[in-house]
Amino acid sequence: MLAFVIRRLGVMLVTALVLTFVVFFLTNLPPNLEKLARSEGSVRMTDAAVASWLEEHGHTGSVFYRYAEWLGVAPGWVNTDEKGVTRGLCIGQRDDPALAPKFCGIFQGNWGFSTVFKKTVLYSLGKSMAATGWLMLAVMVVMVPVALVIGVLAGMREGSRTDRVLSTFSIATSATPEYVSGVILVALLASPATGLSPLLAGWGWLSGKTLFMGTATSAMDHITFWNFALPVATIALYGVGYIARMTRASMTEVMTQQYIRTARLKGVGFGQVVLRHALRNAMIAPFTVIMLQFPYLLNGVVITETLFNYKGFGWMLVTAAGNNDIEMLLGASVVAVIFVLLTQLISDIGYVFLNPRIRLG
Repeated sequence: MLAFVIRRLGVMLVTALVLTFVVFFLTNLPPNLEKLARSEGSVRMTDAAVASWLEEHGHTGSVFYRYAEWLGVAPGWVNTDEKGVTRGLCIGQRDDPALAPKFCGIFQGNWGFSTVFKKTVLYSLGKSMAATGWLMLAVMVVMVPVALVIGVLAGMREGSRTDRVLSTFSIATSATPEYVSGVILVALLASPATGLSPLLAGWGWLSGKTLFMGTATSAMDHITFWNFALPVATIALYGVGYIARMTRASMTEVMTQQYIRTARLKGVGFGQVVLRHALRNAMIAPFTVIMLQFPYLLNGVVITETLFNYKGFGWMLVTAAGNNDIEMLLGASVVAVIFVLLTQLISDIGYVFLNPRIRLG
């Protein structure tokens, strides 16, 4: 196990370097750098002025060397203009150039400064990740138990009416994108003109105008059931169907195995057969799908966070991409890559506890 983890960590490191370099290369293409110079300098800058600005701020030269500078494994750039003013990657406005550190990149904790949010990348990432973390936790708490129950119940009775009803529900939810289900939920539960809200208000059962809040902005400061339920339900509905279908397929296959029939012939109760023999082996495939939901929730909640104006990781990523915030995009890529790779590592290790016969070598 230890050797496997060490090998996987080595592969993860190489993968992370390759993926972050690809993102660095794409975000540092000449059109993006020119747009950055004009947004930070002046939209009326000439081409010569743009080239001069890029050189003064360390955006010229080999992309490989600039990537090494960004990582912090190569000395940071330093430039001195005609007025004798020295600036550099590791030199702040009030820092003495002679005392500035030589290496100043990701490995040293310098993730850059966001040109959109006007704060350090680490601060902005931490705030957005905290918001998305609460959303991910709430979604997983709702989504996983519901999906497993639906999948197990459908797989236990393959071909029955219960199986057909639950399978239809699973297919319908997984086939409905979030921007559709989110709009439907808002129209039904958070609109003062349509859905249940005007009906309940007319009966005097509502103190406000709507049953739920159509925006989750207030959840950034204080999470309540009323401002957090709709975004959680929007994301969970899509994942429930996918996990439930995988669980049903796996459960159906396991229930036809010889050892299940043997247990039944020995007089073991159906519930005991399911809980003690079938469920653990049937959980291997759903476990993979469940673990894949974590990176999806981190990167795939863009639509939901934008729809409900919830300023999490997805919302921040869209804002940074729309405003050419290169430093923020690079920082977000590091977080996303590490998160996905760690999730896959945990998924592989989890196989051993579900089925020790699986070989990791």
